[in-house]
Amino acid sequence: MAKSLMVQGTASNAGKSLLVAGLCRVFSQDGYSVAPFKSQNMALNSYITGEGLEMGRAQVMQAEAAGVAPSVLMNPILLKPTNDMGSQVIVNGEVAGQMSAAAYFEYKRQLRPLVLDAYRQLAARHDIIVIEGAGSPAEINLQDDDIVNMGMARMADAPVLLIGDIDRGGVFASLYGTLALLKESERRRVGGLIINKFRGDVDILRPGLKQLEELTKKPVLGVLPYLPLDIDDEDSLSDRFQRTSGPQPLDIVVIRLPRISNFTDFNALSRLSPVGLRYVERAAAIGDPDLIILPGTKNTMGDLLWLRQNGLEAAIKKIAAQGAPVLGICGGYQMLGMMLHDPQGVEQGGSMRGLELLPTDTVFEPHKVRTQATGTVLTSDSQYAELAGSNFAGYEIHMGQTTLHQGVQPFAVLADGRKDGAVYNNICGSYVHGLLDSETGLALTRLLLRRKGLPDTMTAGPDTAQYKEQQYDALAAAVRQNLDMEQIYYIMGML
Repeated sequence: MAKSLMVQGTASNAGKSLLVAGLCRVFSQDGYSVAPFKSQNMALNSYITGEGLEMGRAQVMQAEAAGVAPSVLMNPILLKPTNDMGSQVIVNGEVAGQMSAAAYFEYKRQLRPLVLDAYRQLAARHDIIVIEGAGSPAEINLQDDDIVNMGMARMADAPVLLIGDIDRGGVFASLYGTLALLKESERRRVGGLIINKFRGDVDILRPGLKQLEELTKKPVLGVLPYLPLDIDDEDSLSDRFQRTSGPQPLDIVVIRLPRISNFTDFNALSRLSPVGLRYVERAAAIGDPDLIILPGTKNTMGDLLWLRQNGLEAAIKKIAAQGAPVLGICGGYQMLGMMLHDPQGVEQGGSMRGLELLPTDTVFEPHKVRTQATGTVLTSDSQYAELAGSNFAGYEIHMGQTTLHQGVQPFAVLADGRKDGAVYNNICGSYVHGLLDSETGLALTRLLLRRKGLPDTMTAGPDTAQYKEQQYDALAAAVRQNLDMEQIYYIMGML
């Protein structure tokens, strides 16, 4: 049976996902077979495995760092919020239903055996399992039925590392307060403390670190600096949305929808040298972009209404009327159409007018399409004709079927013979996440350069797989340099 180690945080976005990835990489480099595990993940960034099962992208990223294939065993429960009060619940990669927070709180009690079974299957296949918690273990209203923080640590009999984010302030209080709110048996599981996202001279911290150790009787295992790495983010707490690049030849705007999902679709595009990519949530900030992208969303009709109410719909349609290209991915593709129908209440029921930029209609259905997809862009009579013949690979995750009106051309043909998406003049849509990660993204960038009268002699961006490997190696190097790995191995019972 594998050795285990759990990373818990003082709050969401404290750095748990990144630290788990870094530890997975270090253990893998040290010759161990290692896998990540997160019993319950709440995120809108998801991935489809080769078996057609859905899991959180954070565990996919961590599996890549560990050098193993992603498995739904690494994330047996995925919650995808659809509104402020409820989520779609995915269990073992399949949709279990739409539940309110209260309904899920009752339902999750029966999931404990399932979580433990997934963990044990992973532990039988690997030397080390690095477990990620969720939010904070000090949510005292949730402790009794916990299956993702200390409850998971008990099930796996795992020692715990507690990480706090100094960048948001109050890190000493948050670490001390978290420990103070834990039960004594839970405090004993905590093997050490880690401070994350530090900027500056660590010597300034040392008096505080010493006092923290004296107060908590726990060792501080290190201070991780703020790391400027380009690694896939987990959810909408990502600081990627606030990043701005310097002036670039191309200005590409991604609409930051309230329930934006799979925004990792645009990470590869943002790495291309001519591309300046911005996330926008106000009409006043949209400017005069070379391309507008409507991304995926967990609530197409709800986010379409948001676009309508805050003025972004009018701004997008005005720019589209001037001939600027508009691209929709998944839910964004559905929004571009004429009408959206939800006869079975999959989202919110009824019918809603779309942006009326693509002559298509979408009908939502309870069945979720979950499949990996490869394809080739078709020849079309549109601004996107130059993309014809470019290849792409990705995956589909959507509930709903879109039909094309007469005269509208499909965007691509998939390897299984199905047609994907639609293209009409300067408007284009596709259901494939990852569409822009390969040849098609590069071809689109060149098309935009030519459209602007700029040279299109740009070289391809970094190879995605090789680039990710470099980032994971840099993360592992930072972990080794700044954390006491010998002590961490000792905490795990491996020294």
